[in-house]
Amino acid sequence: MTTAAPPELLTVPEVMTRLKVGRTKVYDLIRTRRLVSIKVDGCRRIPDDAVRAFIRRQMGEAA
Repeated sequence: MTTAAPPELLTVPEVMTRLKVGRTKVYDLIRTRRLVSIKVDGCRRIPDDAVRAFIRRQMGEAA
C-alpha cells in the first residue's frame, strides 16, 4: 500500500512570494477562507496544494 506524501507547509512569506502579494493580502485570503491554512504551535502554515487550488480557482473565474 502506497501512502501519498503530505503537502509541503508554506509560511506566509513563502505564499507572499508565490502569489506576488503582500502580507495583508495573504492574511485576508486566510480570514475570508479563500486560502486554507493551519496553525502549528501558533505559527500559520499554508499547504502548498491549497495555494495551487487557489490559483486554479482564480484562473477558472477569470476565464
